[in-house]
Amino acid sequence: MTTDQAVGLAREGEGPQRATLLELFFDLAFVAALALTSQTLARNPSSSGVFQAVVLLMAVWWVWSVTALATDLYHPQRPPIVVMTLWAMLGAILMAGSAPRAFSDRALVFAGAYVAIHVGRGLFLASALHGRQVRLHAGRFVFWFLVSAVPWLTGGLVAGTARGLLWAAALAIDYGSAWLRYPTPRLGRVPVSQYGVAADHLAERYQQFFTLALGDLILVTALTYADHDLTADRTVALLVAFAATVLLWQIYVHRAGALLKAAIEASRDPGGFVRSAPYTHLLMVAGVVAAAAGFEIVIADPSEHTTPWLAGVILGGPALFLAGRARFEYEVFSRVSPSRLVGLLVLAVSAPAMVLAPSLVAALTGTLVLAGIAVSDAVRAHGKSPEPPSPAM
Repeated sequence: MTTDQAVGLAREGEGPQRATLLELFFDLAFVAALALTSQTLARNPSSSGVFQAVVLLMAVWWVWSVTALATDLYHPQRPPIVVMTLWAMLGAILMAGSAPRAFSDRALVFAGAYVAIHVGRGLFLASALHGRQVRLHAGRFVFWFLVSAVPWLTGGLVAGTARGLLWAAALAIDYGSAWLRYPTPRLGRVPVSQYGVAADHLAERYQQFFTLALGDLILVTALTYADHDLTADRTVALLVAFAATVLLWQIYVHRAGALLKAAIEASRDPGGFVRSAPYTHLLMVAGVVAAAAGFEIVIADPSEHTTPWLAGVILGGPALFLAGRARFEYEVFSRVSPSRLVGLLVLAVSAPAMVLAPSLVAALTGTLVLAGIAVSDAVRAHGKSPEPPSPAM
């Protein structure tokens, strides 16, 4: 037994492990973070608005993803891990509250909260855990988050285009170092063996967060509908938004989404699967956030002229989701259903024509594409036994 197991922090593979109430409580901060990110995009559906929303979402997602991995490796009900999780939750709330003005007067609050979450988590784990290997693991995290802290905090102090470029560089450091297993001077990379996880727990956490993202879509559309006068076309737009929400959920859970736990367990390289999952789910969550922004605009004014960037937001949501879902399917089954690729092609081909139509027509088009894919999935699966996972890694 390692020292960390002796003090009761490390998980020891004691059978099925479910998400705790603390983790679900932690997720509440991200209801606000996702909703405010999608609203930020809805208020500025332009090139700058899309860029800012991408930066905000990637930062928010990385806070959740790294915390989810930490609570998978260590018992979230132990007092030290409870404190660490609440620290991350407080930082996430500060980030969410600053998100709409993160590129103006609240930039330093947003960046400072992000840095404090990650650096604080690493320092806390390094002090709370005992044993050379786990301290090295925490040390690698601290090193790379300190490196990215420089462009994060510098971006919070400057203005204009420089802020966006610095924050994009910081995110590249955070995501890239994780993909490369945190190669650190004199410490090396995180050993593959240290990516051992509780498959049932981590799979459940990703499924829960995707469901949370769909909750953001419901929240944003319902609030927008409530804030405007009741009209027939707004009601139709709300119904289309609900249909899109159901279809996004159905396409996600169909086969691959329901088999995430089994896929991790069957993987030849579970560590590689764990490192890949955050990027795959980020694409799908980004699609839902973009869809929420698009439907907020459509419900507010269903007859609004569809500009090229607005068409990109409305149709880009389903497209991003399908791209992530295709990658997800490849990870689980080592293949991609043709319907995913056909759906992406239809969205790309129809986008130019949408600038000639009201925004409600663009939203309906994206929803019909999702409906076609869901029907194709149902027809293909009819009368066949469930397909076992055969992970690509």
